Amino acid sequence: MEYRYFVSSSEMKKYDAAAIQHFGMPALVLMERAALAVAEEIEKRSGKKRRVLIVSGCGNNGGDGIAVGRILMQRGYKTDFVLIGDRDRCSEETKAQLSIIEKYGCLMQSKIEDKEYDIIVDAIFGTGLSRPAEGIYEQAVRAVNRQKKMVFAVDIPSGISADTGEVMNAAVKADFTVTFAFEKLGHILYPGCTYAGEVICRDIGITKECFLGERPQVYSYAERYGKKLRELMPARNPGGNKGSFGKVLLIAGSRNMSGACKLCAEGCYRIGAGMVKIVTEEGNRPVIQSGIPEALLCVYKEGEMPDGFAKDMEWADAIIIGPGTGTGESAFFMLKEVIEHSKKPLVIDADGLNLLAKSEELWQSLARRTTERGVIVTPHAAEFARLCGCSVKEVKRNALKKVKELADALHCTVVCKDARTVIASWEKSGEGSIYINTTGNDALATAGSGDVLAGIIGGLFVQGMRAMDAACAGSFIHGRLGETAAGRMGSYAVMAGDLTEQLKYIWTDEGTGI
Repeated sequence: MEYRYFVSSSEMKKYDAAAIQHFGMPALVLMERAALAVAEEIEKRSGKKRRVLIVSGCGNNGGDGIAVGRILMQRGYKTDFVLIGDRDRCSEETKAQLSIIEKYGCLMQSKIEDKEYDIIVDAIFGTGLSRPAEGIYEQAVRAVNRQKKMVFAVDIPSGISADTGEVMNAAVKADFTVTFAFEKLGHILYPGCTYAGEVICRDIGITKECFLGERPQVYSYAERYGKKLRELMPARNPGGNKGSFGKVLLIAGSRNMSGACKLCAEGCYRIGAGMVKIVTEEGNRPVIQSGIPEALLCVYKEGEMPDGFAKDMEWADAIIIGPGTGTGESAFFMLKEVIEHSKKPLVIDADGLNLLAKSEELWQSLARRTTERGVIVTPHAAEFARLCGCSVKEVKRNALKKVKELADALHCTVVCKDARTVIASWEKSGEGSIYINTTGNDALATAGSGDVLAGIIGGLFVQGMRAMDAACAGSFIHGRLGETAAGRMGSYAVMAGDLTEQLKYIWTDEGTGI
């Protein structure tokens, strides 16, 4: 399996140090290679020799920017330089770059003049920014944004936290960001990704060998899996039967919530599960029997337990509970039974999570028993906040930390659904322990989308995938469905049922670019 890594500022600092100290790469050589990479990307996109403004800070990011300006100047661009900050406080490498351009006769300005430029290179702050952009730095950021010209950010847009994607008071809005070695968390997390524009990651000599055996904590699947989804899937036995590919017990749908059952069951079937038995409130029977006749059916009256529920739990190879169940007595009793009397792989979604958040008894019971089986919980940000007793804002600001903490507390795999879905497992810590999903778009922001995802994850889980692998692969494929649906009909028109429709075609569309 190939992975794509997203590194924190401290991890990048460590890998940079490894390249310099362990492997002996001079810092100025790395700076020159970084500058050359940025200059090449500018040349590709500028079309002709244009007027460029280099806005640099005092750290090594500023040195990169100054070197970019020198290279562009030597290639025929009209280049102006601005240094934001006190020259005496510049890093040694940046002082060296200042000395070089002065020998070429370049003037270093101290503020952005009111001139016309075609391209602005933002090199004010690098990945080490840890406090808000204020004073002359805030003024410079806002001046860059006022120009409304093509902006290239060096490594990361100035004012964006490399660790969280947070806007540190003010941030440069870039059209392109040229980063080095590995993408940073701030490039992929919101809102940082909306400030970065197109992110181009260039090799400058800091390679995976610089991990020195310690991989980054956060990863995703390599981009190539967007066109090779089968590589994420469990093996398919050509001699198998419906029992071979797993039996899912789906507990979903209170009265007038039949859609959650149908969408989740279709997600299970379309991802390859062999059999699905739906346990739902009796009023949903007509819709389920006509809408998804392939499914087995067990109905109950609200306030009562379904007949033969213990036998159904035993029959199943995996269980999904929560989509549209409501939080009434029947839903509570079924969740309690599933947690306390089954050791089958389990996916808890939607109302199952709301019940869990309300009941300390269920919470503690689940935490004690999850080590006996694989458990995946799939909250969206609001459900996650209820589970953890915090605000949605806090969840979004500290998603990586919060998701890992919940996974450890419940001894399970947590899928925190958002514009960037974050997944963590209690079984993995440190390097390679947190997954960020990079597929998907706003087409997925529609009612029922989460029910489809729960079905996909459960369908993969029942086919023998480990909890973390099923969660990550399911989220990646679900995002790809949103992309293909939007490509066919536009994001505005996509409904959750369209996602399961794409599962009919997505395997045959591989490699078509849809």
